[in-house]
Amino acid sequence: MHTDHDLQTLGLDHASLAQFTGTMHYHRLSRRHLLTDGACYLSERAQCWWIMDAIASHVDEIGTGDWFILVKVLVQGRAAVMVYEDGNGHEHARQMIPYTDFPLPEIALYVCWDGDHWVIMLPSEY
Repeated sequence: MHTDHDLQTLGLDHASLAQFTGTMHYHRLSRRHLLTDGACYLSERAQCWWIMDAIASHVDEIGTGDWFILVKVLVQGRAAVMVYEDGNGHEHARQMIPYTDFPLPEIALYVCWDGDHWVIMLPSEY
């Protein structure tokens, strides 16, 4: 687990991530999946493109019945669990990650359907 100083040095502390409010650009992850500036920054700084890929595969399975999905990534030692829910406590899916070096103990991401794409964003960008 990284210290607060480590996270600050990496630019992954709360203040660094909270600076993203809205987005100036959308970054294409795939044909139907976009990242906001903050989600792209997180992916690059934490080297966690795998999280974005996992989200993209799960939201396609969940479908667009719910236009909003809350994704929680919870690190437990060297493993993690990703929980996909509707934001009201109803769980859509859960994925166990047997090994991760993700530097944060946890993170929440919002995923919204815009009619054409799933947009993955930091909560501060919603």
